[in-house]
Amino acid sequence: MTTILNTTKGEDPRKAREEAARARHPEKQKNPDSPVLRKPDWIRAKAPVGKGYNETRRIMREHNLATVCEEAGCPNIGECWELKHATMMIMGDTCTRACSFCNVRTGLPAPLDPDEPANVGKSVAKLGLRHVVITSVDRDDLADGGAQHFADVIEATRVHSPGTTIEVLTPDFLRKENAEDVVIDAKPDVFNHNLETVPRLYRAIRPGARYFHSLRLLQKVKERDPFMFTKSGIMVGLGEEGDEVMQVMDDLRAANVDFLTIGQYLQPTRKHAPIDRFVPPEEFKSYERMAYAKGFLMVASSPLTRSSYHAGEDFERLRAARNNSLGKA
Repeated sequence: MTTILNTTKGEDPRKAREEAARARHPEKQKNPDSPVLRKPDWIRAKAPVGKGYNETRRIMREHNLATVCEEAGCPNIGECWELKHATMMIMGDTCTRACSFCNVRTGLPAPLDPDEPANVGKSVAKLGLRHVVITSVDRDDLADGGAQHFADVIEATRVHSPGTTIEVLTPDFLRKENAEDVVIDAKPDVFNHNLETVPRLYRAIRPGARYFHSLRLLQKVKERDPFMFTKSGIMVGLGEEGDEVMQVMDDLRAANVDFLTIGQYLQPTRKHAPIDRFVPPEEFKSYERMAYAKGFLMVASSPLTRSSYHAGEDFERLRAARNNSLGKA
């Protein structure tokens, strides 16, 4: 499912990358080029090498699974896959949306794979995961946005790997009335839906989505199951102002969201939304302090923070924080 570059001798690798990007994002080719800025010293990620990495890749291929680690070009793939931590991306590798920040392929998706729920469950068991993150592309072409497929994957994972805690990172189910109820009722341990950016930037960064709809989705999770952990994340470096980030924090706390992630936006290609600036580590630490002061149980804020980065360890800390707040040992 992942695009692999095949270059012949003498062929320019940069041209090959540009051709692959055009195939993945035909809708973005009308956008003007913007320079991909050189990363500062504080953004460093391990290269994808090692026995664990190769074993994780083999298991994903064996079960015909896509991962957001590959499709979104996550900078942490080397570190995570070496530890056999992979984020499953269900319902294919092609998205019906065209967000300007995202590197996942855009187009008309293939029909759902009926074997995918079992394949995810078997892969989780083979990897020996204590905690798994399951995400998806947007499937606006489906009547329920893929909600039942999420529920089927959760159920199959519990069958094949009953000791694994499950975190879902869902699309917004926009115009799919009450579809999210199906996912909530499947009882994942964590329900995550990312706001991605501040409301002012939605038209440019997340044009197919609606800020207050996404916020309401997170609120509905708590209304239907007050004990389910909820989580959301944003990117910074897209042109947002500090007070706008504070407002997003306040909005999320008003929706009783437990866990906030904040990470640096990294531009996938020249046709994607440009980076406004690289936010320094001390600013991320400041956001972290402010978020804890506003009442979040768990905050992950750093340049390389992503929704599923260290998700297992963070889940244990999240659960401990709740127990502590309730006065439990």
